[in-house]
Amino acid sequence: MSRIWKPSVTVAAIIARDERFLMIEEETEDGVRINQPAGHLDPDETLQQAVIRETLEETAHDFTPTGLIGTYLSRYVSPKTGEQVTYLRFAFAGELGAAHQRALDHGILRTVWMSQAELLASQARHRSPLVMQCVNDYLAGQRAPLSLLYTHPSALSATRHDHE
Repeated sequence: MSRIWKPSVTVAAIIARDERFLMIEEETEDGVRINQPAGHLDPDETLQQAVIRETLEETAHDFTPTGLIGTYLSRYVSPKTGEQVTYLRFAFAGELGAAHQRALDHGILRTVWMSQAELLASQARHRSPLVMQCVNDYLAGQRAPLSLLYTHPSALSATRHDHE
């Protein structure tokens, strides 16, 4: 059995409007938590496709990524099970688009616009310490062009190319 360590790859959308950030409240095993629209990279999708999909599923809005705020590595230890998971998060700045009449993803209780001060005051309820770090980096103007992200075609098809 292979013992290769692999982090969980996630994406997050950092969406600002009128000095507020679009956040979600979600039910987790640790109670109700605050997070950006975020989730796991699925097979056969690019990082940009993942953040667009996750934002739609969790906010019922379209999202257009415009820049990469940063990449973040963190470890979560479940207080209930002691299980450790390492996350590799890609946070994207972008524009919120049209709203759709659809249910929010399972576990998402609501969306809420929060100021930096409100986010700072609610850090004990954040899903992870990366929530505030991504907001701080966004506010500092940290952006990289999306052209830095490349997805080889082999990652998007059911047939993998083992020798490329």
